[in-house]
Amino acid sequence: MLAGALLMLVVAGGVAWRTGWADDWWDRISGDDPAATADPAAVAAPPGLDLPAVVRPAVGAQPADGRSGLSPAALEQALVALSDPDLGGHVLAAVGPLDGTGLAYTAAEGTATAIPASTTKVVTATVALFLLGPDHTFDTTTVLDTAGGGTPRLVLVGGGDPLLARAPAAAGDGDAGSATIQPPRADVRTLARRTARALRADGVTEVRLGYDDTLFSGPAVNPTWESDYISTDVVSPISALWVDQGREADSFERVADPSATAARVFRSALAKAGIAVVGAPTVVAAPARASEVARVSSAPLSQIVQRLLEVSDNEASEVLLRHIGIADQGAGTFVAGQAAVERVLAANGIPMGGSVLYDGSGLSRANRLAPSVLVDVLRLAASDDHPGLRAVLTGLPVAGFTGSLAERMDEGPAAGPGRVRAKTGTLSNVSSLAGIALDRDGHLMAFALMADRIRDPKETLARTAMDNAASSLGACSCGR
Repeated sequence: MLAGALLMLVVAGGVAWRTGWADDWWDRISGDDPAATADPAAVAAPPGLDLPAVVRPAVGAQPADGRSGLSPAALEQALVALSDPDLGGHVLAAVGPLDGTGLAYTAAEGTATAIPASTTKVVTATVALFLLGPDHTFDTTTVLDTAGGGTPRLVLVGGGDPLLARAPAAAGDGDAGSATIQPPRADVRTLARRTARALRADGVTEVRLGYDDTLFSGPAVNPTWESDYISTDVVSPISALWVDQGREADSFERVADPSATAARVFRSALAKAGIAVVGAPTVVAAPARASEVARVSSAPLSQIVQRLLEVSDNEASEVLLRHIGIADQGAGTFVAGQAAVERVLAANGIPMGGSVLYDGSGLSRANRLAPSVLVDVLRLAASDDHPGLRAVLTGLPVAGFTGSLAERMDEGPAAGPGRVRAKTGTLSNVSSLAGIALDRDGHLMAFALMADRIRDPKETLARTAMDNAASSLGACSCGR
């Protein structure tokens, strides 16, 4: 799998990070691209970035005896930043070959698990792709109930689209968090227009309106979250029906009832499309006998995952956890999602042990993960046996270039930016990174670095120390 690993080298940072690049990147490092023999040194680096010379090593692969080609001593030296006192008294780490088993380096002080924060999203994304597949989409529909006579009831049915929007995106619209992939978003205005056309074609010009968000069940707010997460707009109540992830229009402020807000937005759009709506929208369960009128579909899950990981999307992660629960346990709840994650990982040879997850985003401070679990999940996503999981790796932010790492890893070794892709994890007193790195000798490795007892005044310094450690993995010569 690592035959083309050299092509991940930092010089590729000059290539525009756009939709489709990520898949090309994986094809090249996995040796599946006929163009993989092109000289990466011919690609210009970003302006103003001082890069080291390209080294042309032998193929980065495991020795024939199955031992890791990584040197524990070299890794320990590369990760010396983890001993920085700013990281506090509980620092965990695990590093191993991406294509292989076992760990070449581990570091632990105290217990073997730590608060993972948003590195949890790597687990959620992997399990969602495993259960649903990369091409899976989420449909928002309208159905018409004509039973009982009188004015028919139109029902807006939420299908758990994590990115459902109010209206079509305008040309040039950006995306919070500097995402390099902009998945096309379904929207309720388009659904209203399609619904209106279909209703008029059937001679219906007036309806009552209901909305159905029963795909998800259980509490909309995770009971292990901090009590002020909703009131301070950290995250929205999780719903199978919302627009703009439960935010006010053109705002980061969350609405109190995402489903009701989506229904009101749809009602307004339906009226503008020429269908009279009698009364206010009401909560209903769509009858099984109701006939579908129209639908809109989300982007494929692979694209949603890539964006989710790049910008660390809490809401999308929690919606995917509910879908995980439905697919594996038959219930769209936090608890079912948690049970499904544990079962899927165990089925793939990744026992949780003392690890436990209560949500999909990593907002819960009750979550605990061993760094080895994150390493093994990354290996699962890289496995040739599971090509449908590849969006997990291609969605990881690139150090110094994209997503949540665009402005990070600029104080460590100069060779680090571009050689490291990682998911960040940040809560108060918590900093973590989980991802992959290509060292100067062509060794492709998976790593997880975690610290969860950082003192308040040291959080920025701790993040820099964590960044420097990860960046050093890309800059080192870590082979035996």
